[in-house]
Amino acid sequence: MLFSLVSNGTLLTPLRPKTKVPWWSFTKTVLSAAALSLVRDGRIGLDDPLPEGPFTLRQLLRHEAGLADYSELADYHAAVARHDTPWPADEMLQRLDASRLRYAPGEGWRYSNVGYLWVARIIERITDLSLEQALTQRVFVPLDLSNAHLAKTRDDLNGVSMGTAATYDPGWVYHGLLVGPLDQAALCLDRVLSGDFLPAPLLQDMQTARVLGGPIAGRPWTAPGYALGLMHGTVASGLTLSGHTGVGPGSNVAVYRGVHAGRSASCAVFHEGSDEGLVEAEAVNHLAASLGVL
Repeated sequence: MLFSLVSNGTLLTPLRPKTKVPWWSFTKTVLSAAALSLVRDGRIGLDDPLPEGPFTLRQLLRHEAGLADYSELADYHAAVARHDTPWPADEMLQRLDASRLRYAPGEGWRYSNVGYLWVARIIERITDLSLEQALTQRVFVPLDLSNAHLAKTRDDLNGVSMGTAATYDPGWVYHGLLVGPLDQAALCLDRVLSGDFLPAPLLQDMQTARVLGGPIAGRPWTAPGYALGLMHGTVASGLTLSGHTGVGPGSNVAVYRGVHAGRSASCAVFHEGSDEGLVEAEAVNHLAASLGVL
């Protein structure tokens, strides 16, 4: 298991800091940061009508847009397991019947990778840049981060620790798959949530969550919720965390920030395997120790 810790804005010595790993669904947090930078700059409104569909950016970022998810497709999981070439995005959307909303936007909640495919396309449309160029311009350069990149082909994963999925094709992650060292993930989250990257009202919007129920068996959450590109809620230690867990074939990652008694810490943990509870608990333990939470 690898980890990296940021305490009060200072990066502590990470374990194997140069090792690149897949960020899996922490990519959604970076996409959210890029989209919110466009809101900050007046390029789009959180609640504006969108040409992409009858939903808003806020609803897409919070998984309230009514969209389904391609993880529901048995053929998708079978194709990934066979190491097939990824389907073109439009073919995936057709197979999923993705234009048919599963509920009226804003009236329900359903985790949807497809929603973040639309977020990625919106970022590209507004910036007139490729997604990688847009993320570099809107997030990585302003936050002084330089070692993360978007993996688009198997060759882009050379030198990346992929756990037991050495032959994985990142094209199966339709909203894009960022890879990079854990310290870059921890610093990215810490600088988005604690600096002046976003104005205070927009930062509050980003961390305003829809509560999704009570404790989850085998995981540290006591009151989980989802905000704008952030899993957000309380854990058993009493800390309130903001960040994201990411799970893919062969490995998972947990990147979270906690605040306690005027101090903050952010932690990124990577683990080979599929146990979300294990990687989340490890992140919570590091944060609690750093913040002096018993």
